[in-house]
Amino acid sequence: MERENLLKALEDLDLGKIFLDEPMKNHTTFKVGGPADILIMPKDEASLVKLMTFLRNHNIEAFILGQGSNLLVTDKGIRGIVVKIHDCLTDLYLEDETSIYSGAGITVPRLAKFAQDQGLTGMEEISGIPGDVGGGVFMNAGAYGKEFKDVIKEVKVLTRDNQVKLIKNADMDFHYRGSQVKSQGYIVLGASFSLEKGIQADIDEKMADYTARRRNKQPIEWPSAGSTFKRPEGYYAGALIEEAGLKGLVHRGAMVSEKHSGFVINHNNGTYQDIIELIKLIQKEVYDKSGVVLEREVKIVGEE
Repeated sequence: MERENLLKALEDLDLGKIFLDEPMKNHTTFKVGGPADILIMPKDEASLVKLMTFLRNHNIEAFILGQGSNLLVTDKGIRGIVVKIHDCLTDLYLEDETSIYSGAGITVPRLAKFAQDQGLTGMEEISGIPGDVGGGVFMNAGAYGKEFKDVIKEVKVLTRDNQVKLIKNADMDFHYRGSQVKSQGYIVLGASFSLEKGIQADIDEKMADYTARRRNKQPIEWPSAGSTFKRPEGYYAGALIEEAGLKGLVHRGAMVSEKHSGFVINHNNGTYQDIIELIKLIQKEVYDKSGVVLEREVKIVGEE
């Protein structure tokens, strides 16, 4: 479908805001990335389902974007359509005394704070994970020994054939940084979390502790995509990078964090090229030094 005709059809559907040639640096936590041809922000879940049904019926692929917290978008940007769900899937409520439903567009810290306010325990360790619930489910995000799979009851998804479906935890195929959602190309609409009643003072103390740990040990004040590399079995990526003498290394606008070597940060108006070159340099130096292959955790998107 010609771009002009596509835009007209999308506008006629009236499903939300449409942006042309939108800089992706405005939609990622790394603060880098060239333009997306078309970026659409649906109004709500029904609009998202209707939009995806329209696109798929016309064989038009779309990239689904949450908060952009685990992405590195290329300097040339993304051809085609980006659908940003961060501002549309925002339901957040108690299902019962110990269960919470969260839309995929709710940030993980906001969900954890909601659980804290309800006197529910179980979210403290993962409370500081950047990004949305949808992304956390998609990649089974984790921190401090706990992963999404440990607190998920069921997940609400939109399948490739545009069916809204509930998937129980046991059927989600959760594994390290992966899930059935990721392997099947589903879109997370929301999830139910099974937590436990706790002692408020203990919950508050744990939340404060994990918040302080992140603030003191991670460069949350700099643009980044969180941990740049997956944890290699038997090792810690940050320790390997530091042992290779790379802590604080600057490569044009990108830098290995001085606070935590496992984070590559956008230090000075960095570009995709700056960051990816530094990532590759780290991988080479660590392998030469230790023989360990560091696998990227951050996902690269866009035209190279």
